[in-house]
Amino acid sequence: PMSLAPTQVCLIGYGEVGRIFATGLQSQLASPIQAWDRRFSDAGNTPASLPAGNAATSMAQALRGANMVFCAVTADQTLIVAREAAEHIEPGTVYFDLNSASPATKQQCAAVLEAKGARYVEVAVMASVPPFGIKVAMLLGGRHAEGVLPQLQAWGMEAKVASAELGTASAIKMCRSVVIKGMEALLVESYTAARHYGVEQEVIASLKASYPGLDWERQGDYFFQRVIEHGKRRSEEMREAAATMREAGIDGFMGAASAERQAWLAKLAAEGVVTAGKPNWRAQADSILAARSR
Repeated sequence: PMSLAPTQVCLIGYGEVGRIFATGLQSQLASPIQAWDRRFSDAGNTPASLPAGNAATSMAQALRGANMVFCAVTADQTLIVAREAAEHIEPGTVYFDLNSASPATKQQCAAVLEAKGARYVEVAVMASVPPFGIKVAMLLGGRHAEGVLPQLQAWGMEAKVASAELGTASAIKMCRSVVIKGMEALLVESYTAARHYGVEQEVIASLKASYPGLDWERQGDYFFQRVIEHGKRRSEEMREAAATMREAGIDGFMGAASAERQAWLAKLAAEGVVTAGKPNWRAQADSILAARSR
């Protein structure tokens, strides 16, 4: 195990995952976490107080003195942020890339950061973060993964090493996402159309007969909520999933289509057509159909 005491943690990206990780990690650390998000530089967008840690005024300030960096940004920003971090990161710093990106993207990030002496660790987050916090299941990858594992486990993290080869952990994550996020997109599309035709009861009954292990009614409520809340982020992840398929030599038809449907519902949420607070998927579908018919 590599020695990192005293540990100074920096968090890049302060969305849902960043906030949860800041809170969870701060309880394990003696020194305050430095957090940086591009939104902090916009007037009025710096949080008045972070639940854990301090809001840095720049990437450079956030990375100053840090020896462990957790990066949790949207998939499309993965390489952009890695390049920016490489300009300021100190040699020997461990960079945990939690972002949902393709194996090739992760390999590019590693090359950029390790050229500056950083120790890059690929991280694939394998479940939804909010219910688990920092105890969410994570797969690590890269030649430094084994060395940092004991520290993460000491903090109560559910991490394990997938491979010393970069890209393996992300390949597992991306192939899983084609199914999980694809199911969300399929169900949103199917259920909304079924509601339009007045056949949702029959569709759900048929699905239940084919796959009795799933509560298809509850899945509708849950999938609609998740896409409404996180569709933009999920659409970007699915574009990376499509890229992962292309890197494997097969076209990413399913990932690309899922990305479009996820982005479609995210746009309706941004327009106020659907809201996360509605009680069930039928109410959401009715709002969508009413808006489409206007």
